Amino acid sequence: MMDKHIAQRLTGKTAFVTGGGTGIGEATARRLAMEGACVVICGRRQQVLDEAVANIRTLGGNAHAVVADVSDEAALVQAMLGASEQYGGLDIVVNNAMAFTWGAITEMSTEDWHANFATSVDGTFWGTRTAMKLMQGRGGSIINVSSICGELGTAWMAGYSAAKAAVNNFSRAAAAEGAAENIRVNVVVPAVVETPATAGMLADEAARHNTEKLIPMGRVGQPDELAAAIAFLASDDAAYITGVSLPVDGGRSAVLVTALD
Repeated sequence: MMDKHIAQRLTGKTAFVTGGGTGIGEATARRLAMEGACVVICGRRQQVLDEAVANIRTLGGNAHAVVADVSDEAALVQAMLGASEQYGGLDIVVNNAMAFTWGAITEMSTEDWHANFATSVDGTFWGTRTAMKLMQGRGGSIINVSSICGELGTAWMAGYSAAKAAVNNFSRAAAAEGAAENIRVNVVVPAVVETPATAGMLADEAARHNTEKLIPMGRVGQPDELAAAIAFLASDDAAYITGVSLPVDGGRSAVLVTALD
């Protein structure tokens, strides 16, 4: 059943969420549905998407799945156009899907470098461009998911960091272009969030402890906390907010860490 304590700010809206089967994307799809939106979840794995949709429907939400690889322009665009046609337009688009490689710059191949951009940058561009076309004349909210790696230099993550920095500034340009049509474009910027992508690192007690020491609030983030921020930016409560990069990181980006115990 729907949580009666969650505001129904998105009733009558249709949302499209990429990378929505797990982690931040799944939590976002669930939160948007709990706030009343019809949510279309996009991802590469049918089974994972079906499980996410079933969970949302069990809670009383309205959700649907569409399989598409965000790094495939034609597949992503067709998925978005199909969702818009089937569900009466798109009001909210969350470009959350990402992929990355890691390693030293001196050892990184050109192929690995480019792999960081295919989903995070190209996919975000294609998703934003398609959303802006569909939202003309009706307005809407686009939320792009970035990373603290796009704000601060991160060793061994040069490609991913560069890709997320591109997402940040691309989103500001998109906000400037979309404002006249009442199309808002914002970014959420997480640090370390407990998701399947970070499970291996956080399972090591020493690594988790060292990570948490860098965060003023003393803990890593949870997907639901990112989802709450995204739902705010998607809603009319953020009607006069566009072009911002909102850190949702427990204060990590606010501090200069000079030494650890």
